[in-house]
Amino acid sequence: MKKIMLLAWLMLGIVALHAAGDIRIFSVANADGKINAKIIEKELEANGFVISSNTDMNGPFLKQFGKSDFTQFNLLTVFHKKLTESLVRAHTDAGIFIPMGFGIYQRNNDKNFYVSVLTAEAMQKIAGFNAPEFALIEKEVLATLKKALPTATITLTQPALPPEAPLLTRYVKPTDSANWESDKGGTEMLVEEGLKPYGFILSNFTDYNLYVNEDVSPSPFDFYDTYSICKLKVINTVANTRPEAGTFAPCSLMIYKVKGSNEIVMGFPSVYNWISSAHITDPDGKEALLQAQKDFEEVLKSVTE
Repeated sequence: MKKIMLLAWLMLGIVALHAAGDIRIFSVANADGKINAKIIEKELEANGFVISSNTDMNGPFLKQFGKSDFTQFNLLTVFHKKLTESLVRAHTDAGIFIPMGFGIYQRNNDKNFYVSVLTAEAMQKIAGFNAPEFALIEKEVLATLKKALPTATITLTQPALPPEAPLLTRYVKPTDSANWESDKGGTEMLVEEGLKPYGFILSNFTDYNLYVNEDVSPSPFDFYDTYSICKLKVINTVANTRPEAGTFAPCSLMIYKVKGSNEIVMGFPSVYNWISSAHITDPDGKEALLQAQKDFEEVLKSVTE
């Protein structure tokens, strides 16, 4: 009996460790509509973050679908200049968070304004490694949001669903280290051209090497680029039931080559993160996400073969 009780307590302890959700949501009263994404952007920029893009999705929603369920729906992508440099130097695949996303939204007839962002634990889970910079970045994010929204209520989503497949999709393309510049151009052109027929939009481009402090240490990469990629149908479909999933959009596709290596690495956070972390169970949302994953993988497979 004692062994059974001990096992039960151990299992409860394990569940408790994983009881927190992956997405933190700030909620603040905004009946007059005075709070908006520009306020969040301004505070982040003042606190050491580089703004990649702040995209108002309502215009595209109305244009393509004829309606929007939101008075505000923005996808804000940023990265912390100093902490991100340290993170990527230590863990090359951390580029999937250059930039990281904020979902910013307010539904029609809802008096509250919301901001959603991934927790440090969720970012570590997706990347597949632990690093102190994740917690430090989260600390800066929370401090900034609390300053921008001092009266906000902060909650965590319910515990994530078990992931259905790997959370990081990664491909490797062999290259001749002496001719990497030509391989880089060809690879990125194939990616850009390959995504268009599937309806993907390239909303932003970041050259990580431009933000490396060369006075401290030279960049370890011949190149490190990230593309912010989204698909309007996916975002609109998912937002109907889980707008907090906007923190995953646009998706960051990393493409990089470490100096001296003979491979180009490509990778992005899989749509299984959306399904798991945001509890996406409705058939339309899952279908749209899984199709996007399939299409994205087809493009990267064609580039690496």
